[in-house]
Amino acid sequence: MESIDRFLVLGGTRSGKSSYAEEISKHLGCFDYLATLDTSGDEAAAQRVALHRKRRADTFATFELTSPTALVDHILQAQRPFLLDSLGNFVASSMAKTERSVGDLVVALRQCSVPWVIVSEEVGLSVHPETEVGRLFVDRLGNLNQAVAAVATDVCLVVAGIPLKLKMAPATRDWC
Repeated sequence: MESIDRFLVLGGTRSGKSSYAEEISKHLGCFDYLATLDTSGDEAAAQRVALHRKRRADTFATFELTSPTALVDHILQAQRPFLLDSLGNFVASSMAKTERSVGDLVVALRQCSVPWVIVSEEVGLSVHPETEVGRLFVDRLGNLNQAVAAVATDVCLVVAGIPLKLKMAPATRDWC
C-alpha cells in the first residue's frame, strides 16, 4: 500500500466496515478518529462504542463530534488525516438539529487538504422504513453516500467482513 487520499468504506450493520476502515487507516500514521454517535441515554449504543474504543490503535486521537456543526468545523480545520465513523450518525443528527447540513459536509470534504477515511452505512440493501422520517433518512444518507463517493478516490463495500472494490485509485488497488 502506498498512500490513502480519500477513502469511503460502505457496508451494512455488523458488516465489518468500521474494523476495515480502522485497519486501512493505520497506514495514515498518526491521525484523528472522528466519532459521531451520541450514546446519551442508550446503553446498547454505549456498549458498541466501548467495543470500538477497545480495538482502536494508540495512534488514534479520538474526537466525539455528535454535533453536525462541530464535525463540519473539525473537517474544515483538519491538520491531520482522519477517520470519520459514521455518516449515518451525522445524517440522523443533522435531521434532529438545525445546524450544518449534508451539503455542508460534502463541501468540507471537497475542501479538505488532508487524507481521510469515511465509514458509512449502505442503506440501499436493507429494509426501508415505512415512516416519513425513516424514508427521509434513507434518502438523505443515500444521496450523501453518492456525493461522498464522487469526491472519494477510493470506495469499497464491506460484506461479511470482506471488502469489495468499487472504485480504486492506482496507488491503492491492492487494498481490497
